[in-house]
Amino acid sequence: MNVPVPKIISWPLLGTVDEDGRLRHAEDDRSIREVMLNILLTRPGERLMRPDFGAGLLDFVHQPNTETTRQLMARVARKSLELWEPRVVIDAVEVLPVRDSLSEVQLCVHYRPRASNAPRSLSLTLDLTQLA
Repeated sequence: MNVPVPKIISWPLLGTVDEDGRLRHAEDDRSIREVMLNILLTRPGERLMRPDFGAGLLDFVHQPNTETTRQLMARVARKSLELWEPRVVIDAVEVLPVRDSLSEVQLCVHYRPRASNAPRSLSLTLDLTQLA
C-alpha cells in the first residue's frame, strides 16, 4: 500500500504573493530551501526570542579567502543546519573558491529531506569582500 507523502509547508520567507494578494506559503523542497537560506544568512542574535538561531555566514565578510576560512564556514553552516532544520539530513557541506575570483566562495549543501530521502543540493555564492 502506497502512503502519500504529506506536503511540507512553511511560513513564506521571500514575500511572494498569490493571485489573491495573499502571501504564498512555500511547499516541499522550496520550503526547505528557503528555511536553509534563512538559517545560513541570519546572524546569531538577529532573530527575536532565538538569540542562537542562524549560521552567520555574513560574519565571514572581510575574512581572507583561505582554506581555513572556508573550512570554518563549512563547519558553522553544517552545525547550524543540523540544529535548526530537522526536516533534512545533511550529507556534506563544501565551501570552495570560485574560479577566477579572489574573493568569492561557493557553498554547496548536500542534503536529503527526511520525508523522501531523495538527494538534493543547495548552492550559494558569497563575496567575502562586501555585503550583498
